[in-house]
Parts: sequence; C-alpha cells; structure tokens
Amino acid sequence: MNPSTFHTRRAFLRTTLLGGALAGTLPAFIDRTFAALNTAAQGSALQVATGRDQPILVILQLSGGNDGLNTVIPYTDDAYYRARPRLAIPAGSVLRLDEQTGLHPALPELARAYGEGEACLLQGVGYPNPNRSHFRSMEIWQTASDAERTERHGWLGRYFDNCCPGADPAVGVNVGDQTPQAFSAARPVGVSFRNAERFRFADGAEVMTEAEASEDGGGGSVGALAGGTHSDLDPLHYIERVALDAQVASDRVNEIAGRTRSAIEYPANRLGNDLKLIAQLIAGGMPTRVYYASQGGFDTHARQLDTHAQLLGQLDAALAAFTRDLKAQGNFDRVVIMTFSEFGRRVAQNGSEGTDHGTAAPMFLLGGALRPGFVGTAPSLTDLDDGDLRHTVDFRSVYATVLEKWLRAPSKEVLGRSFPTLGFL
Repeated sequence: MNPSTFHTRRAFLRTTLLGGALAGTLPAFIDRTFAALNTAAQGSALQVATGRDQPILVILQLSGGNDGLNTVIPYTDDAYYRARPRLAIPAGSVLRLDEQTGLHPALPELARAYGEGEACLLQGVGYPNPNRSHFRSMEIWQTASDAERTERHGWLGRYFDNCCPGADPAVGVNVGDQTPQAFSAARPVGVSFRNAERFRFADGAEVMTEAEASEDGGGGSVGALAGGTHSDLDPLHYIERVALDAQVASDRVNEIAGRTRSAIEYPANRLGNDLKLIAQLIAGGMPTRVYYASQGGFDTHARQLDTHAQLLGQLDAALAAFTRDLKAQGNFDRVVIMTFSEFGRRVAQNGSEGTDHGTAAPMFLLGGALRPGFVGTAPSLTDLDDGDLRHTVDFRSVYATVLEKWLRAPSKEVLGRSFPTLGFL
C-alpha cells in the first residue's frame, strides 16, 4: 500500500468511526471539525481500542486533603499519640497490616485486599516545596508541575496528546460534574458526566439535585476540586470538538449503561453510584483507557473523628463493591485503581478537634496485576518541616510508573522529564 493510499484510508476510517453514530444528524460544523481532527492527527497511527483488551486506569480523587495519619496509622509510634491526644485512633482498634502500621477501623475491605495481595500502599507521597492551598496543590497534582511552575495542560491530557491521537473521544471518562484539569489537553479529548440517563448532547448541562449537592461534602468542606481546561485549538474548533465528542460518547454510554447490569450491590451514595457506572462501562467494552471519579468532604478542620470515619467507610464499601464487580466480569487483572488527595493534614491536632492543611500523605493502589505491599518510607513524626511531614516519594514517580509499566507510555514525554519508577507494577 502506498503512503498516500494509507493516509487516505486512515482519514476515512477516522471520519467513519466518529461520524457513524451521527449519520443523518450532522450539522454543518462537523465537516470543519473532521477536517481539523484529520489535520491534527496526520502522521499518527490510528488507535482503535476494543475496550476489552487494553489496560485501564481508574483514578479516585479524595478532595479536601485526606488525613493520611489517621488513614494509615503508625500505631506503635508514641509521637503519633502525643500529637493527637483526642484524635489518635487507639492501637486496639487499628486494623494491623504489620507490627508498626495499620489502617483506620473503617477500612476492613481495604485491609482484606492488602492481606490477599490485591493492594499496594504508598507512604509519604508528596512533592518538594509543598503548597497548602487546596486549589494550587490540586493544580500541581493534576498537571504534574513543580511547585514553582504553572503548566497549561494536565498530565493525562498530555498522555492523550502524545499517545492517543485518533483515539475514540471517550478515551478518557470523568464521572463528575466538572472536567478535571488533569484532562486538559492541546487537542481536547475525553468526556464528563455523572448520570448516564441524563448524558445527552441535546440536553445541555446536567443539573445536580439538592440531595446530590448535599452529599458532596457539606458543612463548608471542599467537595470536589477541578481546574480550568485549556486547548490549543481556536475557540470555534474547540466548541465544535467538544460538541462532537459529547454526541458520539453519549450514544455509546447510554447504550452500554442500558444493557449492562451488575449483580453486585453497591452503596447507595454518590461514590457507589459513580463506581457502579464505571464498572458498567468497563463491562460493556467502552474503549476508555482512563476513568476518573472523586469523593469530597476531606477538609476536616473540625470534629474530624466522626466525619473522617464516615468518609473512609464510604470509600471502603464502594471500592469493595467495585473490585467484586470487576472480578465477576473477569476484568480485575486489567484494571489499576489509584487514589490520591491534594495533600495530607498536619501532624498535630488543632483546637477544634480537627486537623489543618499539611503535606505528604499515603496513596492506595488496587488491582490484580499489582505487586502488593508497602512502597516508600513512612515519614518521621519528629523530623518535621514546620510541623508537617516530609515527603519520601515524589508523586510524579507514581505517575511515571503507571505511564511506563501500565499504560505503556513514554513518561518523559508526558511529564516533561524523567522520574524514577517504583516497584508496584
């Protein structure tokens, strides 16, 4: 096949893949959008993922700054109990993972997963010169930037740009009300929605019910954080591209959600519903490489004990249902679940029976392909940085490992420079 024939055939396939779902309804602007997409993708091989044979990354954002010390607990360290006379979890209640470290009692399913070799715990994850602003720290995590720099595009957006040209519009799916800055890309790709039945291009923006809104954190807490999105397309092509992606993806999402049912019982809350929907889309063969969801409410400045226990309990139950569902589908070995929060909390409790913004915190990974166990060194509770934990693992090493060893992507191209990979994959 000569090169000109190859490029013509590739352009035809791309246009057919995107346009087939819209036949008979295409407005005039679609022609211009197809032209822009074909031009942008020249020189790139067409990637048509089946949705059934590709590794999948599921990211769960714990918004507000999860208290890592009351999640992964150094139950033999006297400094922990001295710093938190009213907030420390009693050693007798801790779900022990080894002779020094355990989990909050609200995390029995995560403890089980760890014991059965299905989970990895990363300790002391953060970055140099940490920022204690919710919005700036979340921006750093979502763009993988240095603390002193501002990046235009998200780390997943750069993955889409570098590694997924010509891919399905739903190569990235965010189950939520606002697209995370991590998806921001030079050529926008990925879709955001919360409710499959309401995800219709013609319906416009979704409306959050009062009950849903109250469930998103409440009490003045930071519920969900997302940054702005940036594109290198001109405004007209950007709007047209987003409209096209929404139309193509909504038809497929609703078709899959309508025909896939799970026998697994999920918690009847927002996080449970979001993970249930992701499980449906995975079971239905969506060509999505990255799913993104969030749980809000972790900004526990006051009366932390009950609030944090409730949040961790919701997290534990939702992840347990999700992993059971993936196992029943036969998909557990091709999914890695990764949690993160924009920062942890300070070591010492405050005067309101809560904790204030801190720095390093643990991350959890779950999946059938992981090398289980601890990664990283637990930060010292006495050698502190102005009352905060010093990070022992750069979060970008976690990203580099996921990119290189799971998504099979060149991490240096995506992250802007090389970071050492870790041993959990």
